[in-house]
Amino acid sequence: MVFLSREEAGKELGRYLAARGVEADVVLGLPRGGAVVAAEVAHILNRPFDVLVVRKIGHPQQREFAVGALAEPGVVLLDDAALANHRVNRSELDEVIAEETERLHDYQAKFHPAGLPDLAHKRVLLVDDGLATGATMEAAVTSVKQQNAAAVMVAVPVASPDAVDRLARVADEVIALLIDPGFMAVGQYYLNFPQTTDNEVMALLPAHA
Repeated sequence: MVFLSREEAGKELGRYLAARGVEADVVLGLPRGGAVVAAEVAHILNRPFDVLVVRKIGHPQQREFAVGALAEPGVVLLDDAALANHRVNRSELDEVIAEETERLHDYQAKFHPAGLPDLAHKRVLLVDDGLATGATMEAAVTSVKQQNAAAVMVAVPVASPDAVDRLARVADEVIALLIDPGFMAVGQYYLNFPQTTDNEVMALLPAHA
């Protein structure tokens, strides 16, 4: 299964969720690419759309390798297994966390100038364009739970089996159109996979649309 674009993936995912009768009170996308998918899902389900800001915590010596994740308003999750298997200098890790926290705060100010939406007692559907490790999505699920949501569901066009297993332990439900044992990277499942810009995300948000 290959999707033409994030928009088309969002439409396919939205139609699938509607056919399954999935009920949510709000749809939150993980910026930046996940926001594009989530906006289409929210439109099809006729539910409010917003974003939940997350940041990957990369290994100090190999920043693309995730050893944890941040999520607004103040969630910090570290992957103990990854840290145990890949030696990390704590002071260097703290520098990465501080840097990513500053970036998260910048995005909060940009995407949520009036503050976070109220998630208390709501059924929240978290959407991304794909799940590789599931690290940032796990931080997002933790954040939503801490905001006293009634239920937290995760929906994506494509995911690795490990990510689905990881999230099934923390979310109420995990839905993926494709779970591929041969998963390598999210981009391999899209014909068009450009980097989503901050302006594109802001244009999708209710406060800016």
